[in-house]
Amino acid sequence: MLRRQFLAAAPPFAVLPALAQAKPKVVATFSILGDLVNEVGGDRIELAVLVGADTDAHTYQPKPTDARALASAQALVSNGLGYEGWIDRLAKAAPFKGRAIVATAGVTTLQGAPTPGHSHAHGPDPHCWQDAGRVRRYVGNIVDGLAAADAANAAFYRERGQAYDKRLATLDEWIKAEIAKVPAAQRRALTAHDSFRYFTVAYGVEFFAPRGFTTESEPSAKDVATLIRLVRAQKIKALFVENMSNPGLIDQIARESGAVVGPRLYSDALSGPNGPAPTYEAMMRHNVTALVAGMLKN
Repeated sequence: MLRRQFLAAAPPFAVLPALAQAKPKVVATFSILGDLVNEVGGDRIELAVLVGADTDAHTYQPKPTDARALASAQALVSNGLGYEGWIDRLAKAAPFKGRAIVATAGVTTLQGAPTPGHSHAHGPDPHCWQDAGRVRRYVGNIVDGLAAADAANAAFYRERGQAYDKRLATLDEWIKAEIAKVPAAQRRALTAHDSFRYFTVAYGVEFFAPRGFTTESEPSAKDVATLIRLVRAQKIKALFVENMSNPGLIDQIARESGAVVGPRLYSDALSGPNGPAPTYEAMMRHNVTALVAGMLKN
């Protein structure tokens, strides 16, 4: 009798809710890649970006917190092509044991071309993201990498990747239409360093730069004088400083050539959330709008 009363009085066993699956931790090396990864991963990943907005990945010095982020990450997304010269050492030191996703895998690259004062041969130009068409391959690599690292959400990543790919195709066509508004003979601009060669090939704009691929390289006085003569001879009015560059050199060229410095371009890093280039799409639209306005003055 007592046993029956005890059983009747005992509450039914509580059904515990299933433990929420932890989001995979994904690390992107710099802000532009971080935006691409966010477009694919959305709220299914926990994203950390090592080199943030308005910060130069060429000269970045990793911090202890970066190693800790990598040590616990399931995936690392890097540009490759030597762009992040510090990432292999950091990954080894962490140590990183997740899936390495190289965004430029399979992307057709351009070999470095000598710039004034930099006659030595370069390796592949790493700035492939300046061509929206090539970025579509970046996104495909990110989708495949995240799907492999987190198979449970693979369909989600592929769906978001396909939607983003369509937007990038639209962006690519928009850029071509905007550049077409500038007569071919006027499609010339000068920037602080040589990071727009993929833009040249994709969209037909000729860029001149006093520096090579990295913001660390410094031109000689002779190089600067040569550029000033070139700007005068070709009547280039479109001069631009990138967001991580020291404006002093471009300002000097502008003063001595009679050209005008246009709005700041975003080449290797996004702006902060309140700036004109908080996403990759916004960055490209801002840059193209500024370039077209400047080149129409040439």
